[in-house]
Amino acid sequence: MQRGKDHIVFGRLKGLWETPREEEQLRRELLKVNEELAKANERIARQRLQIKRLKGGGEDPRGISPENIVWIFGAARTGSTWLSEMMGDLKGHTVWREPLVGALFGNLYYERAKHLIGKPGKHYIFGEHYRESWLTSIRAFVLKEATGRFPEVANSGSYLVIKEPNGSFGAPLLMEALPESRMILLIRDPRDVTASSLEARSEGGWRYENRKKWESKPLVDKDRDAAVRNRARSYLQRIEKTRQAYEAHQGRKVLVKYEDLRADTLEEMKRIYSALEIPVDEGELAKAVEKHSWENIPDEEKGPGKKRRKATAGGWREDLTPDQARIVEEVTRPLIEEFYS
Repeated sequence: MQRGKDHIVFGRLKGLWETPREEEQLRRELLKVNEELAKANERIARQRLQIKRLKGGGEDPRGISPENIVWIFGAARTGSTWLSEMMGDLKGHTVWREPLVGALFGNLYYERAKHLIGKPGKHYIFGEHYRESWLTSIRAFVLKEATGRFPEVANSGSYLVIKEPNGSFGAPLLMEALPESRMILLIRDPRDVTASSLEARSEGGWRYENRKKWESKPLVDKDRDAAVRNRARSYLQRIEKTRQAYEAHQGRKVLVKYEDLRADTLEEMKRIYSALEIPVDEGELAKAVEKHSWENIPDEEKGPGKKRRKATAGGWREDLTPDQARIVEEVTRPLIEEFYS
């Protein structure tokens, strides 16, 4: 049937080309387009079936709609706080700051279980044979807890932006359980991420100062090169899991580079909202961008040792030694070659 339609379309266009080679090229192009459309329709059908199954357990019609959830995944020190603050200032947006639900499920599923029980059997809560059941449970858990904390978002047409960089290890499970939700994958140069993470954990850094009663000396200062390698591995691990979720997700999504967001914040924010298919007032968006610009952050809230440290792409050249930079580049080579070479 499809082949007959191709023939009809081709017949109508046949007179536009003069040579058999051009005619054959058109035929191949039409077949390729039809194959891509068929694959897209199959993906949509699978997603609809998955959603139908996940909803089988019943959902509270008064609760937050999965379609109105926007996840920000990636890793710490990539600008997720800045991005979520800009989004949170927009009308109809509420931010849920780091619920760590991705860590709750992801760390158990991908890491802890294999060390504790070896090959999981039917008694394991995330046993593969029961995948559909526990995905439904994850879905219900997230929606119920989100609604309980932010009832004003439910049935209001508002969006719940979930900032979850430190829960990104569980991104594949969360996006599989909530395939209608929207997703932002936020990445940054691994060398800048590592440099920022090291400073936060060093003496005088905000993270160490918050935890120094448990540490007599910053762990990162005991073996700096080892700390560099560990931080780079942690970043790569989170981005790989988030990338896995991003590639599998058939819904609305967008990949954002921190460097692009810094270079032209307003235009990049417009692109984000366009990709996510969320209507936004450009004037309101411009005000949010201006409010949270680096220049408008109070001096006492930014600088060395603070959570807002530099906001400069390429600052790693001043923070890492050549050997440390090479360590990060070795560990995160796939990311650097794809996005930063």
